[in-house]
Amino acid sequence: MKTGRLEAFSDGVLAIIITIMVLELKAPHEVSMEALLHEWPIFASYLFSFIYLGIYWNNHHHLFQVTEKVNGKILWANLHLLFWLSLIPFTTSWLGENHTEALTVALYGLNLLLCAIAYFILQNTIVRFHGDDFILKKHIGKDMKGKMSMVLYIVGLSLSFINSWVAIGFYVLVAIIWIVPDKRIEKNIP
Repeated sequence: MKTGRLEAFSDGVLAIIITIMVLELKAPHEVSMEALLHEWPIFASYLFSFIYLGIYWNNHHHLFQVTEKVNGKILWANLHLLFWLSLIPFTTSWLGENHTEALTVALYGLNLLLCAIAYFILQNTIVRFHGDDFILKKHIGKDMKGKMSMVLYIVGLSLSFINSWVAIGFYVLVAIIWIVPDKRIEKNIP
């Protein structure tokens, strides 16, 4: 099977996820700078999640630019990723409303960790299906970036019960690591 339908479906789901997130943003009832500043945690959690979804969309796009064909396992692995990404609006909203609470920061981190695991599974399912000579296998190598990200999420998740801001710092660090897509893949896109 070709990748077109999977890519179109994934793009549509990600667009809906972002739309749901922006619809969660509510304007303050008062017309004052103080009322607007009171909403900063909600906007910050939206912005951060928007960036994360952008990172996933960008890397997913690159992943499927080198993927030649898909099978049922790849379709299910992709749906698995989309499931965890679809929970980001919920964890984002809860984090925005309760940004200093350990449980909300931990749940947000758990959501990010599960997205990373799902992406890792998708990537490896694609590599296994395409074989040892597949260009993606050569470029990701041991995927230290992916594995390191999962470790950082686990550390952040654990620290969320000690210091929520330090935990969020770990989540930001992972976003910084992934903000630029892998140039090696980009150079080899047909």
